[in-house]
Amino acid sequence: MNEDLRRRFFAEEVQAVSNLQTAALVDALAIIRREQFLPPGPWVVRSEGDLGAQTRWTADADTRHVYHNVSIGLDPSRELFNGAPALVTSWIDAVRIKPGERILHIGCGMGYYSALMAHCTQPDGSVVAVDIDEALGSEARRSLAHFVHVEVHQGNGLIIPAERFDVILVNAGVTHPQECWLDALKPGGRLLVPITCTMPGMGTLSKGLVLLLTRPEEGGKNDEFKLRVITNFVTIYTALEVRDPALNEVVGKALMRQAFPSIKCLRRDAHAPSSSCWLHVERFCLSG
Repeated sequence: MNEDLRRRFFAEEVQAVSNLQTAALVDALAIIRREQFLPPGPWVVRSEGDLGAQTRWTADADTRHVYHNVSIGLDPSRELFNGAPALVTSWIDAVRIKPGERILHIGCGMGYYSALMAHCTQPDGSVVAVDIDEALGSEARRSLAHFVHVEVHQGNGLIIPAERFDVILVNAGVTHPQECWLDALKPGGRLLVPITCTMPGMGTLSKGLVLLLTRPEEGGKNDEFKLRVITNFVTIYTALEVRDPALNEVVGKALMRQAFPSIKCLRRDAHAPSSSCWLHVERFCLSG
């Protein structure tokens, strides 16, 4: 099978597995070479069928190995992987990127999913890709160099361009949505963020929920964001420098109390906790 056909089959398989609705995202999977955003093979791969932290190597460096629904090691010693396409593209699909939109991708790794989003926002949109790891950021900058509407920054995602974004996608586990992310959304803008807790023995990984928050349209209540749970259980690399250690325990208790919460909004107004509050803290509340 030639490379173009292999990528097209891969794209259609991911589309079928994840029920992708964004045609441009499926096209991006078929066009963009995943191997250009990976270290040289052979590669460490991991799938849903692998138990615990079990890993395995591809037989060789043939690029056919990367066109499957597997996570591929960027730095396996730190549990840093290029995530499973069916999972990560389901998140990208959920934010419904449109041509011309401005995207912020925090935790871009070597840039593969930034490239997919850049394709979706063509012809006149743009992507700001950010990673805290200097080496990964450097690789992303190299891999994305031919995407003229993508810029790559090194940082923790708290210092962001002083502008508004249509979409912010956070690709690492955090304890809470940062105020600067919520404030940087345009009216109707979408923030996809994993809210997770760390646990003893998990090392660099954390577990939790993936949420989609939508800022009210112009004239709406700016202290209340519409919320939808996109993934009820995810294990993901833990974000650095943006977590609140005190909130980690609170998130963990909320997950133990109700692992599949029926929550519909994020509130930033002051109010007394009630039975509808799944996670109520001073700065915000995730509520039913």
